[in-house]
Amino acid sequence: MFGIHGYELLIVLAIVVLLFGGTRIPTIARSLGQSITEFKRGVKGIDEEAEGDAEGKKKADS
Repeated sequence: MFGIHGYELLIVLAIVVLLFGGTRIPTIARSLGQSITEFKRGVKGIDEEAEGDAEGKKKADS
């Protein structure tokens, strides 16, 4: 998994808990999940716009 072994992952998780505290980690994870969802929606919207523009050009050329 990305060249990180179990022991190294455990150290990273311990550092995260020390930095942010146990109560803030769920909030941070929730915010990260929402950000990823919004990013995916944005990418999907851009893809749909690009497809619509391509179809519009095809109809205009015909």
